[in-house]
Amino acid sequence: MSWKKRASLGASSALSAVNIAARVDDMAAAMERKVDLATLKPQTLVVYRTGREIRGTEIVRALDLRNAVARSVAAFFTRYDLLLTPTLPDLAPAYAVGAETMDGQQWTERVMGSSPFTPVFNASGSPAMSVPLFQDAASGLPVGMQFVAPGGREDALFRIAG
Repeated sequence: MSWKKRASLGASSALSAVNIAARVDDMAAAMERKVDLATLKPQTLVVYRTGREIRGTEIVRALDLRNAVARSVAAFFTRYDLLLTPTLPDLAPAYAVGAETMDGQQWTERVMGSSPFTPVFNASGSPAMSVPLFQDAASGLPVGMQFVAPGGREDALFRIAG
């Protein structure tokens, strides 16, 4: 894995984990419930715990990298109207297997690492949609394609969706 991809995954992992921690804390307070395995799945709990441990300086660095990614994606779309990619490079993996032994960073990198085509557009805020192309006969799982449009051009995706 290249250092750029690893850095981007790390930044996305950090921002995702802190966001999940904040939302879970808010919901737990509103519902007057404890945050533990009785209320969260193991993989969500490990991401939550990791998010609570991330320092402010790490968040600032992650935001800086996310902004650089967004600028790079915006530059790409000065030359192209749409981008078409696979949603996943292979059939969807069984994500939950082994989650209870991972920390939040490992979990998020596992999810984002097996989906190399979507996280960059989540991070950049680019409008994107995944559309089922066909169903795998052996597993019954859908195989999809992702359409990505320039920032603020959701209308282009709606036109494709019909």
